[in-house]
Amino acid sequence: MKHFRVAGMKRYIALTRKMVALAMLSLVLVLSNGAAAGTLDDIKFAALPGDKFEIQMMFSESVAEPKVYSIDNPARVVLDFEGAQSTLTEKKYALPFENAQSVVILTAGDRTRVIVNLKQAAPYAVQVAGNVASLNVGGGAAGVTASADRGSLERAATGASRSASSGVTDIDFKRGEKGEGMLTVTLANPKTEVDIAQQGKNIVLKFFRTSLPEYLNRKLDVLDFATPVSVIDSVSNDGTTTITLSAAGEYDYLAYQADDQYVVSVKPLTRAEQEERQNKFAFVGKKLSLNFQDIEVRSVLQLIADFTDLNLVASDTVTGNITLRLENVPWDQALAIVLKAKGLDKRQEGNVLMVAPAVEIAERERLQVEANKQLIELAPLVTEFVRIRYADASKLFQLFDKDTNRGSGSSGANKGATSSILSERGTAIVDQRTNTIILTDVEEKIAEFRRLVREIDIPIRQVEIEARIVIANTEFRKEMGVRWGAQGLRNPGNGQFGFGGSLENFSSPNNPIENFGGSGGTILVNEDALAVDLGVANPTGRFALELLTNNTFLDLELSAAQNDGTAEVVSQPKVLTGDKQKAIIRAGTEIAYRSQTSSGATDVEFKEAVLKLEVTPQITPDNRVIMDLVVSKDSVQEVEGGGEPRINITDVTTQALVGDGQTLVLGGIFEMEEERIVAKVPLLGDIPLVGNLFRNKIDRRNKREILIFITPRIVNDALLDR
Repeated sequence: MKHFRVAGMKRYIALTRKMVALAMLSLVLVLSNGAAAGTLDDIKFAALPGDKFEIQMMFSESVAEPKVYSIDNPARVVLDFEGAQSTLTEKKYALPFENAQSVVILTAGDRTRVIVNLKQAAPYAVQVAGNVASLNVGGGAAGVTASADRGSLERAATGASRSASSGVTDIDFKRGEKGEGMLTVTLANPKTEVDIAQQGKNIVLKFFRTSLPEYLNRKLDVLDFATPVSVIDSVSNDGTTTITLSAAGEYDYLAYQADDQYVVSVKPLTRAEQEERQNKFAFVGKKLSLNFQDIEVRSVLQLIADFTDLNLVASDTVTGNITLRLENVPWDQALAIVLKAKGLDKRQEGNVLMVAPAVEIAERERLQVEANKQLIELAPLVTEFVRIRYADASKLFQLFDKDTNRGSGSSGANKGATSSILSERGTAIVDQRTNTIILTDVEEKIAEFRRLVREIDIPIRQVEIEARIVIANTEFRKEMGVRWGAQGLRNPGNGQFGFGGSLENFSSPNNPIENFGGSGGTILVNEDALAVDLGVANPTGRFALELLTNNTFLDLELSAAQNDGTAEVVSQPKVLTGDKQKAIIRAGTEIAYRSQTSSGATDVEFKEAVLKLEVTPQITPDNRVIMDLVVSKDSVQEVEGGGEPRINITDVTTQALVGDGQTLVLGGIFEMEEERIVAKVPLLGDIPLVGNLFRNKIDRRNKREILIFITPRIVNDALLDR
């Protein structure tokens, strides 16, 4: 029993040792993989002898050897760095090397992919040293280094063999987090040859030797996605699939391929990015990279000339060396930097670039100017007649005349005339009758004058301006009133007391109860006693009630009036004028009235009440119209007593920018007046219900609205020829 226990213990110890060893091995693998983690912080490009170039990628930590594979058509080298993420601000870099196009850097999850797009397949080598990974392309390198992942190459080749057929299998579009439009094209063959170019505002993708299914041959409206892309049009013709993205506004796009998916990202530019682009792209040449130490200036100029296919002529005085490191800058910017650093200047005629010191070029041009001046002084004088078609010859002549005190007739020459255009020997005369300028000068100056006149002597575009003044009035008046009176009869024999109120028909001889009952009694009439006269002045309806007894007479009258009316006054002045020329049109009356002068004499003066439109239009380059406007509509109030008349003024003075044919509301005034008047007998008029017999009520509401519209129309030049 003891022997078996010892043997079991030995086996247990051996098993434990194996487990510890496996755990340590796993820990070593984990640590080794963890060493590959980091971020891609910088990337550099350098040219090497023999049409080779090198790409260096700097990571924050030690980097593991990447998985590498290549594609022949299109030519491409792909490096996958596991456990690394890119912190670079740009995702695409243009390469200035002979056999290189661009480098695209993508990050997905914990993997960073570097795609090197080549013009044609070339050998390459990958080296890793600490936190720097290098890719050398070109020369005699054969494939990748021995430390590269050969399994990935085999898998890439196997995947390519499976995708023997070429075609587009799917087209998808979506909106990104930052408002960019993302077009994803799924390809049956990852090796499909692709060409992308920007044509105007459109982005055109061409997939060569590919087929397009019928259900994908369509036009998609993606305006609702709120991206720069509005329409995606997919067509297939002669084995080439073309996808056109119609975009609007300022944008930037990035295209890259990941396995069998080709992605185009169209991103809108912010205002700051647009300004940065304008400043950055003041130079528009193709980008290149230069990295030289103490190189001759003439050699740098030769490199730039070779890059741009320009013919170079360098002066013998162009000497010296320069050290420069320029990465991914436009060639014209690089040339300007080199010239500025060495005090040089350039002149380009056609495809010939001449470079010399700035002082030498300035001196050469000065000598050329002096030579031309001498030729003008010795050249024979000729006389020509320049017929002015549209402008006024005298006014046009003043543009070039420095002597503002000259005469303007056709009888004499103008000394110093057009000295800024003609030579010192040249003279000019203006014939106002034929609207002609008579020039005497050398042929070169006369030809220059003719070119200038050809640009200035053009017909002025005309504008028709129409104004509408709408005045709308609404009036409402409601009035209710009452009149009533009472009177009684007194018999002297019986000692009766009499009373009376007053209406017009109560007084004698219209009293219906006078000598009432044949008793010989008389009427006591008191027009101020117990009488209420609060009736409507001009009623539209009346209702009367009379009450008659043996000794009393009562008369009651209710009256009411209501007026409700609307009025609309439309004035529509219209005028036609030229660009930047003032036009005035007005119609109305002059009102005469008498006034007294300071000496006491009587004088007759006039006041105007007119409808006027005064406008000065200016046509902008985008066919809109800027107008300085004065619009007025006056009316006369009734004059009482022969005094000075009162004028109701409605006008507006403003400047407005209006599109061609569009109508703009220049201004408006809205007035509303409400009035409520109650006339009543004190105390009695405040009694509920009964107080209505002692009240007169007036309700009045007046509304007045004024609107002024303006509509400019640019006259088509073709209409003038009809």
